[in-house]
Amino acid sequence: MSVPHAKNPPATFDAKSATRALQFARDTLQIEADAILALKQRISNETGEQFIQAVSLLLNCKGRVVVSGIGKSGHIARKIASTLASTGTPALFVHAAEASHGDLGMITADDALIAISYSGEAGELVGIVPIIKRMGATLITITGNDDSTLAQLADVHLNVRVDKEACPLNLAPTASTTATLAIGDALAVALLDARGFGEEDFARSHPGGALGRRLLTHVRDVMRTGDAIPTVAEDASLYAALLEISKKGMAMTAVVDSNGRAIGVFTDGDLRRLIENQRDFSTLSIAEVMHANPRSVQPEQLAVDAVEMMEEFRINQLLVTNADGKLVGALHIHDLTRAKVI
Repeated sequence: MSVPHAKNPPATFDAKSATRALQFARDTLQIEADAILALKQRISNETGEQFIQAVSLLLNCKGRVVVSGIGKSGHIARKIASTLASTGTPALFVHAAEASHGDLGMITADDALIAISYSGEAGELVGIVPIIKRMGATLITITGNDDSTLAQLADVHLNVRVDKEACPLNLAPTASTTATLAIGDALAVALLDARGFGEEDFARSHPGGALGRRLLTHVRDVMRTGDAIPTVAEDASLYAALLEISKKGMAMTAVVDSNGRAIGVFTDGDLRRLIENQRDFSTLSIAEVMHANPRSVQPEQLAVDAVEMMEEFRINQLLVTNADGKLVGALHIHDLTRAKVI
């Protein structure tokens, strides 16, 4: 019969404990910051050439970048693969233990493998690396030991050794995993720059995010069209224009000429200002009170351009015209809000 483990008594978290916790937090951050600064210094000196070689190999990789590790290094490897993929370098994560049970089939001779193990002796990786080498795939290793098995087998080895872990027992991977993550980010950013990867490229790989919506949404995607556009002819009466404003619910109406070109706009704000100075509206035509040469955008423009124009001129509506100046749509700030462009 098994004996249940004795439960530890609940810890008392008093003022002394709080002070101790804050000190551990400060020490942890300092140790990890020191580890990254030391890595920066090595990149600037003895390991700079290896880093450049790694970037060159990854940049010229004909296949995908496969990042692999196990344990804490596996978690870091998964994040590095994700960062590479989202910044223009096709990449995937393969769990080192699963690789020897079939997932090795995900890797081809055209791929580059980034194998991560701080000791450089993780059995799961050491077991598959010779197969990867015979296959002809490129091998980049990230370890903390230049003399390790993985380092010796690599085409390029990046050393992320740290003086000590932040763990007070110097056992739990802390500073070493932070340094490994940092070198992975450095590779991703260097590759991003070398590929000329820009904001629009980033948005295409993040279509569900705020940046994606801002950089991939065009005016044509959110503008009102057809009967939803408040429109009156240039010879319409002010009364007819007010009915159109009320009916279409955009707090404005466009004014078009006989060819359908937008020649003016009249808004609720214009009406309020008109009431202050005018008593008789019965004889007024819209052409007498409209704003001529209204501000407009074109359907192909990014929706964020429309937002910037609205903010610059402190307006809530924009007309959408084609290259010939013909009215093809209308845009209200609420349309942009609903589309989560702002």
